[in-house]
Parts: sequence; structure tokens; C-alpha cells
Amino acid sequence: MTANVRSVIVAVDGSEQSMYALTWALDNLKLRSTSYDSTETPGSFIILHVQSPPTIAAGLNPGAIPFGGPSDLEVPAFTAAIEAHQKRITEAVLEHALGICRQKKVVNVKTQVVIGDPKEKICEAVENLHADLLVTGCRAFGPVKRMFLGSVSNYCTNHVECPVIIVKGKDASS
Repeated sequence: MTANVRSVIVAVDGSEQSMYALTWALDNLKLRSTSYDSTETPGSFIILHVQSPPTIAAGLNPGAIPFGGPSDLEVPAFTAAIEAHQKRITEAVLEHALGICRQKKVVNVKTQVVIGDPKEKICEAVENLHADLLVTGCRAFGPVKRMFLGSVSNYCTNHVECPVIIVKGKDASS
């Protein structure tokens, strides 16, 4: 696919499906390039990772401390441990994604990490970064799981202004 695409956001979450979507994008999309005398900036791939807030990662809170301990207080050490764990996960996800880019010899790559609900944060990033295209993977949720969890790719398709490419993995079902 050749176009005058300036900015492509590829949403990655560490899943095999999202890394396949990144690989697909790198193999199939041609970004705008510039000549040496042009003032235009060349196109870039933006690898976007959305981290869950620590309270969601902890299951909303660590629960009341049994036997008369505080019940509504946040435990700072617990929150710090979750944040450190999420930071390690994010670093691993981005390193894996950048490794794919290096393997494909793609150098015009940026990364961005945001914290929050993936559906909302991906849409916000598309708007804030003025993306020309959003590429996302598709998890093979069954209809019941999809009904309760929702589909990030479906939500984004209905809420962003730019085109969206949803890349299904080789073994993903509808």
C-alpha cells in the first residue's frame, strides 16, 4: 500500500496479535519519504503502548488489611510495586516491538506510552498526534467475552477520524 502517509500509529500490547499487526504494517505500508531538498518531514511509525493504571492492575485496590488494619487507605508500597512491574512490562513490550523494527530495517520509528483505558487512550493519541492511519491487531475473543470486555479495535474504528486497519493473526477467528 503506497500513499502519502505521514504518521501511522501501531497499537501494541505485547500480544502475538499486536506484534503481528506491527510486522504487517512494516511490511505493507510505505510512508512518505522526502528528497534532500524538501522541507517536508518524512513519515514515521509510532508504536503506541497503553499501560493500565495501577489501581486497575491491582484489581482496584489491594483490599482491606485483615484484623483491624486500615480499610480505605492505599498502600504506597503496593502501588509502587505494581508501577515498577508495569514499567518492566512496558519496557519489554517496546523492546520487542523495536526489535521487530530493527529486523525489518525500519528506522523512522517513535514510541509513546500512555496510561489509561486502551480504547480511549488510543483514540486520544490518534487525535493528538494527527495520525493518518491506525493499525491494530485483533484478539480472537468469542462473542460472550467480546460482549463483556468489548473490542478495542471495534471501538477505535467507530471513534477515530482516520482510517483503521485491523490485522488479524494467521490463527485469529472472528
